[in-house]
Amino acid sequence: MIRLRLFGRCRIYHDPVSPVLKSPAQVGWDAWFRSIDLVTPQKLKGEELLRRTRGWWTVEPDEIADVVKRYGRLVVGDNGELMVEFEDRKAADNLSKALSEKFGDQILLSS
Repeated sequence: MIRLRLFGRCRIYHDPVSPVLKSPAQVGWDAWFRSIDLVTPQKLKGEELLRRTRGWWTVEPDEIADVVKRYGRLVVGDNGELMVEFEDRKAADNLSKALSEKFGDQILLSS
């Protein structure tokens, strides 16, 4: 397996940026007639983390996900970074080419 980080151009500064999950999302509960003290940490999945780039990147995340799914799988790395996981180097090269053709220099892969 090969994993590469996914970066997009920042809408404001135009430099490559990538989201990093710093801590799991915490889901709690409210009820009408009782108090619930349960809070469950939930890790975001790769596509969910990509969706959080809406408004930050110059390209819509759904468009990126459609291209990525043809060549690899969006995952969250061990340190919370947004990554694409590939079966082999050829798939990684093909995705890099497809991203470049569709988005120019707006979406990038990096090791």
